[in-house]
Amino acid sequence: MYVLKSFICNALVRHCCNVNALETHLAVRFKATCPVEVSHLDHLVLTVKSVPDTINFYTSVLGMEVVTFKGNRKALGFGKQKFNLHQLGKEFEPKAKRPTSGSADLCLITKTPLTAVAAHLKVCGVEIEEGPVQRSGAVGPITSLYFRDPDHNLIEVSNYNQSAPDGSS
Repeated sequence: MYVLKSFICNALVRHCCNVNALETHLAVRFKATCPVEVSHLDHLVLTVKSVPDTINFYTSVLGMEVVTFKGNRKALGFGKQKFNLHQLGKEFEPKAKRPTSGSADLCLITKTPLTAVAAHLKVCGVEIEEGPVQRSGAVGPITSLYFRDPDHNLIEVSNYNQSAPDGSS
């Protein structure tokens, strides 16, 4: 019986994750019976080669704030979220199965016009790899610039296009 339940659950998850498929009665029923409702992202962990270099980059280039918490650990705060920083080889437990610096691909929403962002990146000596380009954000179309942080993580800074709901970051 467990194998059958697992098969059905996996099939439903695969169906629900297909963004091109129309929701069926079964998928709606599955969503309604799931007791978990995720509301937002609190933090994510960036594994970095140098915590000081990462702090310098994200505070000077993206205006994030340094947050110090338990055990003199460091994070970068912005909005209602934060990036916890783990020094490569000195990660905190529990940790990712294979902590790796430079493997993140992050999209950050700003209300600052991208022309101003691009000018600031130039002043900071940060090379724009691509953009401005049109992309799809979580709640609507966005315009994005792409560049790299000191660990070579891909950073996408975006504006929601005017048709998106206000405060939809």
